[in-house]
Amino acid sequence: MSHRVGFLVFEGVTMLDVSGPSEVLHQAGRLAPRYELVLVSPRGGTVTTSAGPALTGTVRAADAGAVDTVVVAGGDRLAAQPIEDGLLAAARILTARAPRVASVCTGAFVLAELGLLDGRRATTHWRHAAALALRYPRVRVEPDAIHIRDGRYVTSAGISAGIDLALALVEDDHGADAARDIARELVVFMQRPGGQSQFSTALTTPPAHSDLLRTLIASVLADPAADHSLPAMAASAAISPRHLARLFRAELGTTPARWVERVRLDRAQQLLLEGHSVTSAARHSGLGTDETLRRVFARHLGTTPTHYRRHFATTRGEP
Repeated sequence: MSHRVGFLVFEGVTMLDVSGPSEVLHQAGRLAPRYELVLVSPRGGTVTTSAGPALTGTVRAADAGAVDTVVVAGGDRLAAQPIEDGLLAAARILTARAPRVASVCTGAFVLAELGLLDGRRATTHWRHAAALALRYPRVRVEPDAIHIRDGRYVTSAGISAGIDLALALVEDDHGADAARDIARELVVFMQRPGGQSQFSTALTTPPAHSDLLRTLIASVLADPAADHSLPAMAASAAISPRHLARLFRAELGTTPARWVERVRLDRAQQLLLEGHSVTSAARHSGLGTDETLRRVFARHLGTTPTHYRRHFATTRGEP
């Protein structure tokens, strides 16, 4: 007896969205029931990935038979253009009879287009999270999550997060010890520290519309460590603090203090990756002290400055 997993792929699919989770499930081959992987595409046959190599031997959804888990892979075009009817039809067939449905990266757009994520929590690649929320307002998008389970649906963040998702599926089916053994074999985290905010740019607020606010924002970005308290910024813009707070709320959807803190965090991340010490990054970013920097990292990134620098400053290991 086997647990059948149908990977829904298409022209331009991201290769790692398929190969990453597939390798996790392949490593689980010694477990019972073993995973049987089936590649499914709208027309069957050969599918060319976005990287160039082809996936051969795919079958049409109508010929795939019953599957226990569906994994809808992603590709950038799913977020950038309407999803073709053939792909939606294949997804509809597969998901209608599967007890568990998952997506990797922008595969969530396919599930959302079918209405399967309405009223549910979901995630996708950080770069496309805002587009998912805008296009499908009934989906409760959580942009910082690596993967989310809501009912029979499991969605994951971008590309390599498909490995995290597959480990979570193995844990559901076989327990934490089995998933931990596979993670160790693949030399990956069982559970990543922090969320997608570690990888995305901190400045996610929309652009300002007014010249006054654009000028003020440019001055803050040019020198984050300067005095950017609400009174100081209001004086610089020759308006009252209350009016400035209203402008920030209306145009950027946040407060001046919160926005300045994110700018300073972004600068601190950059300084750490350039080799600055925690103390230097805190001072030159405008966050001031090591303790303030640690609190801001914990609040926004779910990690510490030291851990962030160790994991993202270089591909080389510790000496």
